[in-house]
Amino acid sequence: MADALLGPAEIRQLAARLGVAPTKKLGQNFLHDPNTIRRIVAAAGLTADDVALEVGPGLGSLTLGLVGAARHVHAVEIDGTLAAALPQTVTAPNLTVHHADALRVHRADFDPAPTMLVANLPYNVAVPVVLHLLAELPTLRAGLVMVQKEVADRLTAGPGSKVYGIPSVKLAWYADARPAGKVPPAVFWPVPNVDSGLVAFTRHAPVADVDRAALFALVDAAFAQRRKTLRAALAGWAGGPDAAEKVLVAAGVNPQARGEALTVREFAAIVAAANLSGLDGRLRP
Repeated sequence: MADALLGPAEIRQLAARLGVAPTKKLGQNFLHDPNTIRRIVAAAGLTADDVALEVGPGLGSLTLGLVGAARHVHAVEIDGTLAAALPQTVTAPNLTVHHADALRVHRADFDPAPTMLVANLPYNVAVPVVLHLLAELPTLRAGLVMVQKEVADRLTAGPGSKVYGIPSVKLAWYADARPAGKVPPAVFWPVPNVDSGLVAFTRHAPVADVDRAALFALVDAAFAQRRKTLRAALAGWAGGPDAAEKVLVAAGVNPQARGEALTVREFAAIVAAANLSGLDGRLRP
């Protein structure tokens, strides 16, 4: 790992030189603690063959750690000033900076193809970014992301948990996820008013042979009204409560259950049963 990691003084000096002030609009909280950076890079488990993808590198504090651990690093930065300055802060031959919106990148944008997502993600777009990248980049085998602690809890929650919901199920479609530690506010500038959490995930084989968009539309419908039973919550999705019950029974799911009790495999079973019942046209978002 690179030794010249950025501390609080260096972060502020660099920001002042660039005329940069962190903005809430872009969810910018710059990491400035070298020990935390080392901890993240170590926890990610990068190998010398990995190609790391970092989203929101900001002033480059985590980037400096990544370039010393991975074969190549792709850094995607939406802020034009920060994207232009990053190659001067991180003068590594194995770094490619992309001035782009991470929600709009595609697999063709990256050569070599990323194998690991390691990032301090902007709070306001963390979940859609992770899901978009997993959908767009099949070469991603695993990742370690830092997000707001509340979001980390949701992403790693299991069925039956109070915070289990849409992000939990959709991430479970792609990968096995687990909490990987808490990060205190003091290691950021500006200091956020919440804790952050690390989420580690490892991609697995497809859960089932069903259409992902159809399953995600089902999940959205199931959690749109959390307090309702699936028979009621899926009435609009299926064309009526009786039709919903028929599909649920065919899938082996209790119509009186709620979405928060179901695994991603059970949601996939509902989609499969719906397809057999001729409802596949209703499953598209």
